[in-house]
Amino acid sequence: MINDTIVAPATSMMNQAISIIRLSGPDAFPIINKIFSKVVKPHKNEIHYGFIKDGEETLDQVLLMCFETPNSFTGEDVIEINCHGGVYITNKILKLLLKNGARLANRGEFSQRAFLNGKINLIQAEAINDLVHATNDQSAKIAISNLQNKNISVINNFRNDLLDIIANIEVNIDYPEYDGVGDLTVGELHEKLKVLSNKVAEIIALSKIGKVVNDGVNLVILGQPNVGKSSLLNALLNEDKAIVSDTPGTTRDIVEGRVNIGNLTLNLTDTAGIRTTDNEIEQIGINKAKKQITLADLVLLVFDSTRSLSLEEQELLELTKNKKRIIIINKIDLNPHHQYHFPADHQIEIAAIRRDIKPLINKINELFSTDQLFKDDTIILSNIKQISILENVEKSLKNAYNNSTVGFPVDIVNVDLYESWNLLGELLGESYDDNLLDTMFSKYCLGK
Repeated sequence: MINDTIVAPATSMMNQAISIIRLSGPDAFPIINKIFSKVVKPHKNEIHYGFIKDGEETLDQVLLMCFETPNSFTGEDVIEINCHGGVYITNKILKLLLKNGARLANRGEFSQRAFLNGKINLIQAEAINDLVHATNDQSAKIAISNLQNKNISVINNFRNDLLDIIANIEVNIDYPEYDGVGDLTVGELHEKLKVLSNKVAEIIALSKIGKVVNDGVNLVILGQPNVGKSSLLNALLNEDKAIVSDTPGTTRDIVEGRVNIGNLTLNLTDTAGIRTTDNEIEQIGINKAKKQITLADLVLLVFDSTRSLSLEEQELLELTKNKKRIIIINKIDLNPHHQYHFPADHQIEIAAIRRDIKPLINKINELFSTDQLFKDDTIILSNIKQISILENVEKSLKNAYNNSTVGFPVDIVNVDLYESWNLLGELLGESYDDNLLDTMFSKYCLGK
């Protein structure tokens, strides 16, 4: 049971027009009545105008947004103090609230209380933080969709379908003299399990796209020295972040940047030119460049249209053959009739130094198309923990299907179905580990 009252600034601590201080808990109204210029009763959700006072001293002119339990974000009595946005005044009011019985909230504790009080489920709780940290239109849409709870019925429908199958199997276990599996034949059981497994697999696939949208595409630029990697990075960022020089080996370490293009956020990494060298420092940069391949969602492999294919470039083609990649023929303005042809790959011709990279932008958006993400009946989970839970659901469903098709007893099949049902409940937060919950909400903003 939560029996204390917490307080924290819900807006940044900086000089601004208005600051909001959020107070939540069973003593929210008694505490505010110690310092407000008139008595406020937990009668209904309403706004009060007045003054914050410390004894005889008036600190500020404020508006109180008052929410009576359970009709508030946290499900508790909540008061939000809209005060003038000076850091000094905000701190004075915070200290006054703490002196009169409130406790300073932990990071994310308001959202955590909303979850514990049943106001939001775990998917909605994580969507709050996703929305705060959204970097593009699509990541914001995914977060707001999950926050509005429109698609959580998909998870509940899955659980209901599973429960129906489990109940039918239980009937068969209790009354083995009946043929089939309860009201299901064995063939119908197999078909239902296959359909459920396929639906989970589809959500996982879409959620992995959603995770890339949310976190950004980790994009690595590879190539030999002087093929135009740094020019390409600067063109993508539309700024001169990387040094561009005719001298080979100018880039000896990782150069990073971040940019939005259309519906995507790109986490850009420019790497050292790949070549054979005796320079120890340059070789460290080359080794780092090769390591970046394993971390990339997309590799841009850059070639110089004025040069022929080298042994090092053949090695890069081999190293990246199993990665999602775009092969870029750069400096096309200098040699439009080049001899590079890579029919098996996405091949783009550009002039990076002129920042003429529109074909590349179009190709990246095509490779990471988000058009399929926002169907009415689709739920998209955008963090690795949620996706991992769904992958375990899929694994349990496949185990149930395989065990059933090879003739395992139905009580063995039911073990995996119960596992899937419980995992879906864990996804919504019906069961949780307190330590994991604390860790999750500690990533939130103070006052959220």
